[in-house]
This record gives sequence, C-alpha cells and structure tokens, in this order.
Amino acid sequence: MKSSTQDKAEGAFHQIKGKVKEFAGKISDKPKLEIEGKAEKTAGKVQEKIGEVKKVLGK
Repeated sequence: MKSSTQDKAEGAFHQIKGKVKEFAGKISDKPKLEIEGKAEKTAGKVQEKIGEVKKVLGK
C-alpha cells in the first residue's frame, strides 16, 4: 500500500499533467486530448484526497 505522502505527491503530479493536456487540447483544437486532461486532473484530485484520508487515519 502506498504511503499518504506518495499518494498526495502522485495526485499533484497527475493534476499538473492533466492541466497541461487540457490546455494543449484547447490550443490545438483537439477535444479528445482536452477531455483526457480533465479526466487525469480529476483522477489526480481523487488520489490526493485519498492521501489526505490515509494521513488522518494514520495509514
């Protein structure tokens, strides 16, 4: 099982990566890339929250 710090760090990384993809999709007029970016950004937020919950629970 991943540590809470690792989950939070990976979540932040995926949020940044998702923002970049979303922006690249917007400026290059590629809706599929924009949607992938939004999905990855959301997944990163979820993973970061999981890390926060693990920290609270002491795991």
